[in-house]
Amino acid sequence: MRIAIIGQQDFGKAVMEAFLARGDTVAGVFVAPEKEGGKPDPMKVAAVEKGLTVFQFPSLKAPEATAAMQGLDADIGIMAFVLQFAPQEFVNIPRHGTIQYHPSLLPKYRGPSSINWPITKGETKTGLTIFRPTDGLDEGAVILQKETPISADDTLGTVYFDRLFPMGVAAMLEAADLVVAGKHREVVQDESQASYEGWFRAAEARVHWNQHVDWIHNTIRGADPAPGAWTTIAGKKLQLFGSRKHLVRTFGAVKGKIGEIAWIGAETMRVTAQGGQVEIAKVKPEEGKKVSAAEWAKAAGVTVGTILGT
Repeated sequence: MRIAIIGQQDFGKAVMEAFLARGDTVAGVFVAPEKEGGKPDPMKVAAVEKGLTVFQFPSLKAPEATAAMQGLDADIGIMAFVLQFAPQEFVNIPRHGTIQYHPSLLPKYRGPSSINWPITKGETKTGLTIFRPTDGLDEGAVILQKETPISADDTLGTVYFDRLFPMGVAAMLEAADLVVAGKHREVVQDESQASYEGWFRAAEARVHWNQHVDWIHNTIRGADPAPGAWTTIAGKKLQLFGSRKHLVRTFGAVKGKIGEIAWIGAETMRVTAQGGQVEIAKVKPEEGKKVSAAEWAKAAGVTVGTILGT
């Protein structure tokens, strides 16, 4: 088939290369412009190396973007990790329209941080959706969905890089084939089940030690590796990675004060919270690199009894 691909970064690059690898024609590539002084987008770099036609429009609503898409004579448009708004007059140009990837089970977790939030909220499964883009945010008809479990110790990194990334690349190929062959079904999203979450950034990733150990554990792993959950020590930021929770079910049996480093082992440390302790594998101080929690504690002169969040 002849495709037009709209995307960016490593996921867009992987989708583009998957279509090329099986012999499809990539008629043109739309990539968001890099920020001033920023690194070249990996998808753009790969497309240029392969001699593909690359467009970088500040807005896909521009007449120039519409004209560029019209000139490609594409069978289908493929949206793979797109943060730019794509209007209907743009996405409807290919003969079979356009399909878009979203890393959640729509209509749940619409929005830009849809992988972080299910983990942070303690969900036991998530997935991906291939859908028809509309002018509403992640609201279009569903073409294909795939599920994956979220284990108690999964992180953003394991869920995305190990599963949603490769599953998403394969699902885009599968959905494109179904659409071009006219064998797909389009299911309208159930608005009664819809939820929207905004960006999961530094403010959302801050650890509040007076919360329950479940909440803290979920926040750390939902932000691991990015944006990185964090606390403070002596007023400086300390990012936390590699969380394990240790529940204490007997009332009053939790050792240590809230936010206190209660134990430092050979590699990890444990911090007390409501209902138990959180074991931290690695930390990244404000002025330093990511190291094991024990190595950081030794270098910083931090001992058992130190209170975090200060």
